[in-house]
Order: sequence, then C-alpha cells, then structure tokens
Amino acid sequence: MQVLKFGGSSVAHSDAIKRICSLLEKKPKGRYAIVVSALGNITDQLIQCGEFASERKNIYKSILEKIEIRHLNIIRELFPITYQSHLISWIKKNINDLESLCDGIFQVEELSKRSLDKIMSFGELSSSFLIAEKLKQSGLDAICKDSRDLIITDSQFGCAQVDFITSNHHIIQFFREKTSEYIVLPGFIGSTLEKETTTLGRGGSDYTAAILASAISASLLEIWTDVSGMMTANPKIVNQAFPIKEISYEEAMELSHFGAKVIYPPTIHPAMKKHIPIQIKNTFSPIDPGTLIYINKNTNISQPVTGISGIQNMALLTLEGSGMVGIPGYSKRLFEALSREKINVIFITQSSSEHSITTGIHETDIIKAKTVIDSEFSQEIHQRHLDPLRIEKDLCIIAVVGDNMKNLHGTSGKMFSALGRNSVNVRAIAQGSTEKNISAVIRKTDFKKALNTLHESFFESPPKQINLFICGVGKVGSKLMEQIDQQQNYLLKVLKLQVRVIGLANSKKMYFNDHGINLNDWKENISQKGIRMNIYSFMEKVWKFNLRNSLFVDNTASEEMAMTYDKFLKNGIGVITCNKIACSSDYDHYKKLKTLSRHFKAPFLFETNVGASLPVISTLNDLINSGDKINKIEAVLSGSLNFIFNHFLGKKSFLEVVQEAQLKGYTEPDPRIDLSGLDVMRKILILARECGSPLELSDIHQKSFLPETCSSSSSIEDFYQKLHRYKDYFFKIRSEAEKDKKRLRFIARYENGGASVGLESVKQIHPFFQLEGKDNMVLYNTYRYAEQPLIIKGAGAGAEVTASGVFSDIIKATK
Repeated sequence: MQVLKFGGSSVAHSDAIKRICSLLEKKPKGRYAIVVSALGNITDQLIQCGEFASERKNIYKSILEKIEIRHLNIIRELFPITYQSHLISWIKKNINDLESLCDGIFQVEELSKRSLDKIMSFGELSSSFLIAEKLKQSGLDAICKDSRDLIITDSQFGCAQVDFITSNHHIIQFFREKTSEYIVLPGFIGSTLEKETTTLGRGGSDYTAAILASAISASLLEIWTDVSGMMTANPKIVNQAFPIKEISYEEAMELSHFGAKVIYPPTIHPAMKKHIPIQIKNTFSPIDPGTLIYINKNTNISQPVTGISGIQNMALLTLEGSGMVGIPGYSKRLFEALSREKINVIFITQSSSEHSITTGIHETDIIKAKTVIDSEFSQEIHQRHLDPLRIEKDLCIIAVVGDNMKNLHGTSGKMFSALGRNSVNVRAIAQGSTEKNISAVIRKTDFKKALNTLHESFFESPPKQINLFICGVGKVGSKLMEQIDQQQNYLLKVLKLQVRVIGLANSKKMYFNDHGINLNDWKENISQKGIRMNIYSFMEKVWKFNLRNSLFVDNTASEEMAMTYDKFLKNGIGVITCNKIACSSDYDHYKKLKTLSRHFKAPFLFETNVGASLPVISTLNDLINSGDKINKIEAVLSGSLNFIFNHFLGKKSFLEVVQEAQLKGYTEPDPRIDLSGLDVMRKILILARECGSPLELSDIHQKSFLPETCSSSSSIEDFYQKLHRYKDYFFKIRSEAEKDKKRLRFIARYENGGASVGLESVKQIHPFFQLEGKDNMVLYNTYRYAEQPLIIKGAGAGAEVTASGVFSDIIKATK
C-alpha cells in the first residue's frame, strides 16, 4: 500500500483537483491512502475569521461568505448538476456550523487555541470530502475517512502531540476492515480521546501522511507539491538551485529544519523509523523525477554538500561571566528556562573556556526569552557573577548540509573562505559531531548573498557570475561597454565568466537593473530611466544590492570618485580604476587602500594608471615579487605628449598639434594636465610607490617646458590662446633639437629613491628616439636586467586601449 499527500497548491482549484484524479487513475492497481490539505490559502482565511471575530469585527462574515462561494464554485465546476445537491448541502451545513462558532467567539471576544483548531479543521475536512466524491463520480472505488477518528493526540491545541500507540492501533484496525482502493483523508487534524479537534501544526498534512504510512508499513510515501523535489537551495533566492535526486533521511531533516519548506520536519521521523522511502513529486510536472528520501542514498564522495538552507529573522542570546567557569548546571538552567516558555532553540555554541553560552532563537521570542533568563539568573547577575544577557538582532543562520562532509577534508574551510571573499562576516559557528551540518550566524542583510555564494562554491560548475557597477561612460566607459558586449560569448564559453553590468553612472544620471543591464540599449536606459547621479546614493544602491563577486569600475578623472575607494574595499567590493588620483594622492591614503584590499580580500587593480593597457605595473610587481631589485626606471609615460612631439613637425604649430591630440582623445579632458607634466608625475609616482618608495607628489622634481604664464592659465580657452601667443617659443625648442638630430621626449625617471620628469632631447641611439605616434615605453633596469633593460612598449593612450586595460583588470579580479 502507498500513501500519497497533496498540498494546498495541488488542490487550489477545480483544474488542480481534476489533475489529481487523473494522476490517481493512472496509478497501478492497488490500494492508496490519499491525504489532502485545504484548498490553497483557505487555512489563512479561516484564521482571519477567528481573529476578526475575537476583535468584534463583522468582516469575518464576508470572509466566510467568500470561503463558501469558492467551495460552491468548485462543486459546480467539478460535478454534473445531478450530482451537486448533496455536496452543496454538506458545504452549507459546515459553513453554518463555522459561522455559529465564530458568532460565539464574537460574543465572548476571545479566541482560544481550542476554538481556532476547530475553525481550521474546516479546510481539510472540505477538500477531502470533495476529492473523495470526485473520485467516486469518476468511477473509482473511493471513500472519505475523517482523520480525527484515527489520529489521537494530547490536548496541546495548536500543535498537538500524537499518541502513537493508540493512533497506530486505530489506523491498523481501520485499514484491515476497509478494502476500498482509494481512501481520502484530511491532513493536519486529529482529536483528543474526548473527541476534541486538534491540529498538528502548520505543515501537519505531511505529518498525517507519515503517521499513516508508518502505521500501515507503506511501501512508499509520496508528497505531491508545486516544486520538483527538495532543492539545493531556495530557488526564490538562488536562481541556479536545482532538485536533489536522492537524499538521506538525516540530510532531509537537517535541510527542512533550516528552512527548506518542501517537507514538514516531523514528517521524516515516522517514515525513517520504518525505512519507508519518501518521494517528493511535482503535481504540475509529474514526469519530473523529484527527490527520493531513503536510507541507502547513493553517495558521491566528490560532492560533500547535498543542500544549503537557512533561517532568517534570528537573534543571538549570549550568557557569559566568570562565575560560569567550572560551575555545573548553568546550561541546564538556561535551556530549562527557555523550555518553560516554549521557546525553540535553533542554534547552540559554547566557548571552550565555559565563559559563555550562545543560543539562537527566533526574533519573535526575544522579549519572552529575556524576561525568563533575567528572572532565572537574577541573583548571579546582581552579584556580578554573570553579565546582563546580551542580545544581538537582525541576524540569520545558514546551514551547509551533507552526509559526505565527514569524508572530505576542507569543506568548512571552503565554506568560510567563500563567505570571507565576499565580506560576509560570521558571528557564530556550530557543527554537530556527526559532521552532517555546518551552521553559521551572519547578518540578515547578507542572507541572499551568502546563499548564492555558497551555492556557487559547492554546486555550480562555471560560469562564475561577476557583477559590475561602472561610473564613467564617456570615451573610455563607452568603449568598455562595447568590449564587454562583444566578448560575452567568449567569456562564457572559454573563461566561464558571466559578466553582468548592474549599475551605470555618468556625471548626471545613474541607472540600475538587478538582472543585468542590456548592453545594446544602455544609453537609452540611462538617459530615459536613470535617476539623478550622486556618488553617495550610488554607493547606497550598491550596498543594498549586496551581490556576490561585485566590482566597482571607475572610468572617471574625478577626485570625489577616487576618494570613495576605501568605502568599496571595506565592503569587500573590488575596485578597478583608470583614475590616477587615488594612487597618486598622499602616501598614507595610497597605503590605506592597499591594506584594505588585502584585509578585506577585495582586489584593487589600477594597471591603466600607467601606460593604458600596457602591462607596466603588473610586470613591475612580478619582478619585485620574484626577488628582483629595481635600480632605475626610465619611461615615456604620456601617450598624448609623445603624440604631440612626434607630430610637431613641418609647418604645424604646437597649438594645432595639441588640439589634434585632444580631438583624438589622447589627452585628458583638460590638456593642461598632460602638458604641465602632472599626469606623468602621477604615473612615475605610482611606479615609485609600487617599488616601495614612500614618495609624495611634491617630492618629484619637475622641469616644465611651458612658459610660466601658460601654466597659470585660468581656463582651457585661455590656455590655448597663450599657446598660440608663444608659438615662436615652441618652434625654437623644436629647431634646437632638430639641429642636433635629436627628438623631443617627455621623460620620467626613478632612481636611488628619487623621481623627476621633464622634456629632453634624445639621441638616435636611445630607445626613446624611435617611439612613434602615441606609444609609451618603459625601461626597467634591474639586478637581473642590468646590461640591457627590460623594455615595455606600445600604445599608451586612447579610449580603446585604456578600456581594454580596464577590461583586463576586471578579468584578473575574477581570479
């Protein structure tokens, strides 16, 4: 014999009930006990009726009317007219009884648990009656049996405890006497020996089915619901969650205890006791295999974790004090006090020094728990043997569950490493001696991120999801968006990376989409749907999303933006930037950012600060990390200045060449930054600092080639006017270099702890002489490269190459 249970969603309407009947008709010939829940949401409506009646609110009458109409409509949709009369009479009689009960509650203004159990029983009694009648009307050998005649409980109304000895006797006797093929029973309800209606707790229909299955030693218990089995995680929170094919009783109990709602936790005990397999199936997709819960689960030794679950809205209670050390009985008194108030303890951990005990409870129980614990330990607290009870709220618990965790080393390390990389702070940890469960208490705001992070770590083969928040969508930012769009298939197939742009901002507007911004129409979205840009509002949105593997990308030249990096790093969000201001600000700030990056395990990459996409900084780091010593750095670090001096030929004026460089996007938006040498000073400063030198920008010796009046220009227009005024001055500089067959190069040097920048004339034999266009060149003279320097050469300016450098840093950060 088999037991089948159908939940509220499976009996929500007439089509769902027809689906159940069709499913049962296709079952092999045999005997079936069918346990059903109330129609979807009916139980909640019945509870409302009782509550409104106790508050003397007449609205309960209209709710009862809606409940009646819904049942009558189902009768009319399921049965021919000739079959409806007695069904309608049955429903109306029960609704009348229900209304009389609510009227009494209305008069006395009190809703007892006993009365509420009686009210709630209507849902299951009605659905089981209608389904049994539909099976009979379809020609099947079916009857309906009231579970209250079989399942006997104590008088703990609201969540009654089953008397298994008496109940098993009644169940066995009934199924021996009744030979019907289909026996439909209401779930969730039982009765006392005095025939008072009781309920088994929310989710009790599963429990009813398990009690019946255990009593009759059923061959299989099927739980039919609206999902295709137990999932590796909550699919509403983790999109990549998938059904678990096989799971042990113990694993299923752990997952259901920690929030997996597919099966009611007490259901598993009766089935496990008799080794009855439990099959969880989807009523709306019956061909799906679902999840099989049984004792001999096929084990995959390489997969230690079976599922991840969690409980939100939790609080930690910590009892601590030196008076606890070495004194027995504190734990006993604490848990007895909580038990007296029927407060469920979800989580327990105790320090090895016996100095403290920490327990986790639901937030709704905080006031009761504090009251009873303060009372129990009032004397010890007064005598200062114990500290006052410490309460921490806004927490949740996540649990990684699996039978195989005990067989594989490193599971807990992998768990906490993954959480740490995403800045999920763990407040408390507990692991049972069976090693089937590792639980961690974290902030409630990190719940979604933690579940997704752990699911990605333990279950998901690549791709790895990367979430980008990008500020600056001008020339560099626009090219970056194009490159990400063009490379999406390659990233997915080859690098196994799913790169999503979640937030975008320019100087005026910002736009967000938590599912990822469409890279084909992002300009229209930021223009039409964007909201006013404010960097602090932008950051708040990023914190609120709280997504795993998040990166902040700064394509601006904004000082305000550069000064926010520390806030991103402290939140575990990596920073990718082509903005040189942060790394060339005061040395203490630079060191702070590097320290935060290490401390919070958040990447801080700025390769494009020097040489656009050229591997200047990464090569320098590789040399130093491998033990080489930097003796000297010589570099042409301004692609714009190199372009200018390479094109300052013939009849072209210096002003014309500068304007051409700006038009092509080779200079900063304000070309004065390039021509003043400030941009190059920042770059050589960054290289010096990467070498370990604590230089400040003011320490760099600068030999400016600009007349002083040009350097002090009040605006770009004023600057251009002065360049035109000094055209003869610039022609003279060029002529003197050409006379000696030299070329003009703006060179940066770092040597013996000092740095300098300035315009120089180089001979034909110098490597810088042959530099063309906007190219950069860096010469590393090191202990290993003493005779011939290590040379890095290539395009050092332009939106396309700078964007590619930023893109490269994004990919590096994912590793």
